[in-house]
Amino acid sequence: MNNKSNEHDDTASLQSEGDPFFGRMNDPTGSAVLVGLCGDEMEFYLYIRDERIVEAKYYTNGCRDTRICGRATAERATGKPVMDALAINPRDIIDALPDISEGGRHCAILAVSALYRAVADFLMKP
Repeated sequence: MNNKSNEHDDTASLQSEGDPFFGRMNDPTGSAVLVGLCGDEMEFYLYIRDERIVEAKYYTNGCRDTRICGRATAERATGKPVMDALAINPRDIIDALPDISEGGRHCAILAVSALYRAVADFLMKP
């Protein structure tokens, strides 16, 4: 049972203010949607030009830990060559977020997995 319902209520309002990485993207060159075991959903959108991630965005209905992991992952991916973005790993995200809860570490795996899937979506296009 998910006890985080109150944490989910104001996701959009919390994130739309001051987070340039939060939101959906029209016509991304790569995208993915994953649902974590906790029930949080993570969407990742990439705009890639000349094999470089020019813009990365995430969108989630998830808790605080899911949101901060999505932001950290999108921020790290932006500006990187596509293949270098595949070197981003959950441990990097966890280490960069000292205030992430111990129970929220799985959110880093969700965010990075969504990034990987978005990169795969781009790589699989003709």
